[in-house]
Formats: sequence, C-alpha cells, structure tokens
Amino acid sequence: MKVGFIGTGSMGSLLVNAFVRSGALEASDIVVANRTQAKAERLASAYPGMFAAATNRELIQQCDCLFLCIKPSEFKTVLQELRPWAREDQIVVSITSPILIQQLEDQLPCRIAKVIPSITSGVLSGVSLCMFGSRMAVADCCLLEGLLSHISEPLLIDEQYTRVVSDLSSCGPAFMAFLAQRLVDAAVEVTGIDPDEAVAITSAMLLGTGKLLTEGGMTPKELIQRVSVPGGITQQGLQLLRQETDGVFQKLIRTTHDKYREDLEKVQAALYGEEVNGP
Repeated sequence: MKVGFIGTGSMGSLLVNAFVRSGALEASDIVVANRTQAKAERLASAYPGMFAAATNRELIQQCDCLFLCIKPSEFKTVLQELRPWAREDQIVVSITSPILIQQLEDQLPCRIAKVIPSITSGVLSGVSLCMFGSRMAVADCCLLEGLLSHISEPLLIDEQYTRVVSDLSSCGPAFMAFLAQRLVDAAVEVTGIDPDEAVAITSAMLLGTGKLLTEGGMTPKELIQRVSVPGGITQQGLQLLRQETDGVFQKLIRTTHDKYREDLEKVQAALYGEEVNGP
C-alpha cells in the first residue's frame, strides 16, 4: 500500500517520522508532496526509498491512501488539484479539524476520514481522534486504525465533538506545557533554582503523573486526594490554584471554540460561497 502525505510541515513530517520509526510503514511505501517542493525533498532524503512528488497530481496517482496535512486556507486549491485524478477506491484522510467530512465527500469521490493526531504521536503515545465518512467500509476503518495504532491509541469520536476532544488531546500538551513552564519560571524567580534543573524535575514529574493517570489507574481527582493531606502544603497550594483559576478553563474552551467556528465559516465560504450551518 502506498501512502501519501500532502503537506510536510510540523504535523505532516511528524506523522511520516512516527510511521517509519514505529515500523507501521516502510519508507518506500511513502510519497510526500509540499507546496515548497524542496521541503518535501528534504524530508524524503532522510529516508532512503521515500519519494518526493513534484505535484499533488503525481502523488494522488500513486497512492492508495493519502493524508492531507494542510491549513484550512489551502484546502480549496488542493482539492481542485486532486479532484480530476481522485478514485473511488482511495482513502483520503484530513488531519485539519475545521474541515468537515461532508465537505470532503462533496469535493472528492474517495472514501473520506478525518483524523486529529497529537504531537504525542512523535513519541508513539497519546491518542489519535478518528472520524469516518459514509463511504468508509469496515475494512477501510480497520486499516486506518491499524496504521494509527502503531503511533497512538485510535479513538473513535463523533465529529460534532471534534473541537472539545481536540482541546484535550491535541491542544492539551501545549496547555499543560504552558502551565509547567509557568511553574518552572516561578520557582526560578522566587528561589533561584537552576532553570535546567527545574525543567528536568518538572518534566520527570509530568511523566510520572501521566503514568499514574494511565498505567496506575488513577483519576485526576483520586491523585489530588492522595497527594493533598488535610492541612498540608499541597492543600494550601491547591486552595490558591482554585481561587486564581476559577473560570479560566471555561474561558479557554470558549476561546478555542470561537476560533474553530470562525475557521469553519471561512472554509465553508471558500468551498461553497456560504456560511456554515454544521457543528
């Protein structure tokens, strides 16, 4: 099976690297293309046997399955390039959340899926959110889930919950890293601890916390209860955090949803010349 990747930016190259490193795909099974061809050639040169296509037409003509790893604003042009050469037996996977499955089914005759990966796939961890279009057969879904299972845990979701689940799985690593960096910065400012040492300690703590919440079978509430002794230091810190962050995460979710809605409307206008009425 030949698998193509249109877009070799941050997430496109991450997926290519993860699939090869995990053994899910051989380099010779992969075709890559990018708006700036030199970028695709640079990625392909790192893996003997991988092919950098000169055009999206060249890529789609070679591939059984292709991932669209591009920005929402690029979809109209890319879909126009692919449409004359797209086949009904091909699987096309978008990794861009504001692109709806129905929109892709309207534009291409292919079997359509949407997958929202995470930066955690780079270390073969985390989840990949999976949504399947009406033309995807059971065998197609199993094939795609099997591929993704090498680099993550595939999780089937309803498309209407794309944004909120993406907040947790895909944006979440950046949000948690932001909080970790703020904790490190405060520790350095208040105590003078070496920044590199603080980062190392915090990173090891996050790794252990993640294991407790997965392998250890704890829920976040249970972990808090185990660490927070009544009248202790952790409890005092938690009381402050509750006060200072009251309402912050609700605002965060609303902010990401507002941006998602804005992007949905822009894509809908570009493809159909009208505003979106979807999720």
